[in-house]
Amino acid sequence: MVWREIFVRKRMVLAARVLAGACVCVGACLALLVVTAQVPRYEQVRAAQRGSESVLLDRNDVVLERLRLDHRQRMLEWIDLDAMAPVLLRAVVVSEDQRFWSHPGVDPVGALSALIDNLHRSRARGASTISMQLASLLDQSNRRSWLGKLGQMRDAMAIELHWSKREILEAYLNLVPFRGELVGIDAASRGLLAKGPDGLDSADAAVLAALIRGPGAARHRVGQRACAALRSMQMASSCDRAAFVATVLPQSSYPMPGIDDAPHLARRLLRAPGEQLKVTVDASLQRFASETLRTHLAELTERNVEDGAIVVLDNRSGEVLAYVGSSGDLSDASAVDGVAAARQPGSTLKPFLYGLAIDQRWLTASSVLDDSPLALNTPSGLYIPQDYDRNFHGAVSVRSALGSSLNVPAVRALTMVGVDRFLGTLRDLGMSSLTRDADHYGFGLALGGAETNLLELSNAYRALANGGAWTPVRFTQNQAPVAGRQVLGAQASFIVGDILSDPTARAITFGLSSALSTRTWAAVKTGTSKGMRDNWTIGYTSRYTVGVWVGNFSGAPMWDVSGVTGAAPIWRDMVEHLHEQLAGRAPLPPAGVQRQEVVFKPAFEAPRSDWVIVDGTRPAEASITRQLVAARAQLIAPPDAAIIAPDPDIPERRQSLLLQASSAARTCLRLDDKPVARCGRSMALLTLPAAGRHVLTLTDPKGALLDTHVFHVRGLSAKPAGPSKG
Repeated sequence: MVWREIFVRKRMVLAARVLAGACVCVGACLALLVVTAQVPRYEQVRAAQRGSESVLLDRNDVVLERLRLDHRQRMLEWIDLDAMAPVLLRAVVVSEDQRFWSHPGVDPVGALSALIDNLHRSRARGASTISMQLASLLDQSNRRSWLGKLGQMRDAMAIELHWSKREILEAYLNLVPFRGELVGIDAASRGLLAKGPDGLDSADAAVLAALIRGPGAARHRVGQRACAALRSMQMASSCDRAAFVATVLPQSSYPMPGIDDAPHLARRLLRAPGEQLKVTVDASLQRFASETLRTHLAELTERNVEDGAIVVLDNRSGEVLAYVGSSGDLSDASAVDGVAAARQPGSTLKPFLYGLAIDQRWLTASSVLDDSPLALNTPSGLYIPQDYDRNFHGAVSVRSALGSSLNVPAVRALTMVGVDRFLGTLRDLGMSSLTRDADHYGFGLALGGAETNLLELSNAYRALANGGAWTPVRFTQNQAPVAGRQVLGAQASFIVGDILSDPTARAITFGLSSALSTRTWAAVKTGTSKGMRDNWTIGYTSRYTVGVWVGNFSGAPMWDVSGVTGAAPIWRDMVEHLHEQLAGRAPLPPAGVQRQEVVFKPAFEAPRSDWVIVDGTRPAEASITRQLVAARAQLIAPPDAAIIAPDPDIPERRQSLLLQASSAARTCLRLDDKPVARCGRSMALLTLPAAGRHVLTLTDPKGALLDTHVFHVRGLSAKPAGPSKG
């Protein structure tokens, strides 16, 4: 038996030597594989991480807005290990890899323990270290096969070779998935516990550590695992709280933290997840503008106003300094961007109309226009403009007509300029939303019968501030410069600005003191669209252009809100704030303009000194008298060549016809050579005349013909039969 024992011993020694040799060979091969393995550096991994949210920074690197663009997962910015609570690091190591600080990436003790446990378990337990899990997170290829697992071990040891332990743990906690869509410890702690990773206590930390092993585990199971980790940390007293924290984990993650000062601008500019974009907006001004808008709109709620927008531009650079797209939670449609939404601009287009007429030398600031009833034939019917106060003021100067925003004089100015030419000027001023032809807009274009947006309109006013030169706005300081264009002459722009800054020019409509009056020099214009659906105030100082819109995104009309009561107080507060430290200065007159004394006869306006463009070949006269020539009385309604079709659903005896002339002084209305009202009356309401041709004439009291309109009345036809009942 001795020889048999000797033989067994020799076999055991031989087997041990073979096993040792095999281990040496495997170890040598594994070491060679580890050394030659290609794994990314810590710095590369950190630089490559892109959160699901993009960040908008103001001109001073202050966070303005966070906008989520990746909806597959929720990941925030990378955070340092020092920004995490120390108890969190302990809990994760205890729960996931107890010998993390000592092993070289692979834990032989843990692997052997897992092997023994798996002999007695129906479900296998893994032995992946934190380093191996990190390797798997960095390489998402299939690691389930034995070869894949060996590759994971190789990469884990390679990471350990090139990274520090703190770098491994930091990267792991920033990349590991938690519950649902949450990835990374920052998103998990804020999304599940509504607190940052630096504010976690032992129970919070244990729950989050438990979620790494089983992100979708039931709440009671998460609590059990958290308690097991706490016992290993000698913190068993926190088990009850950990169970409670696990029980109240939310079904969906809490809203993520972040500044919410410029959501509309963020949606306009941010494009890629994880992007950080620095814009020209000033955070403090943005917040002041938002608060100012909300404060004033809260005062207008009883007048059915809930929406508004503000934009502030730097005159010189075109930089957008404030961009407030809505009133936030005061609005039922807060996601709509009021700065970019196309709306009817009302009378805010008039400065460009008069600027064009002055630039073309058709008008001057002291030219006389007739504010009396006007009727214009258009392809779509009769166009009869009226002033805001429903009154007519007779002879007015261009200065008063523009400053007081009178409608009829503006339409008369448009008949001089031409709709095509005016439309082309508006497009040159950047109003790209005016895409229809001139026939579509017609004479209503003078009164804002089109659509533009607050940003385009404000930038057009900025062109007036810059002597008629238009350039696009800038959202970023490194935005490539774009060549501008001279749309209006510097002289005409200066004269328009002088009118818009003149309180006396606004007196007819707004009085001498209103919300348009500021302590600093400012040129300003209001506008209200048809049906009081849009309310604007746009103006500029020597340094800034400020645009304000208020209304309702739903299109519902406001109740008795005009430009001076709606948008103007907001505009005034913005201008006063911008020039709180330094008042704006009136612009210096450009070459080519000079003062001229003006006298009106009769004296419908007081004598004054007014600006006029110098011809260039000869100086302007030192003084000029504007002699008023009485406008010729004319017929307004019904228009010449009109065809009037009675309504078959209304009894014929209840249908009436309005006859109207532009002036009642020394005129007489006659229909078919018969008087319809006594002389001196400008209108009459008659029962609808019989079918056929009719002649309406306007004469003086002596019978001299002043104007004639011919119109036709159609006969009532039988109603069409209704649908048959089958």
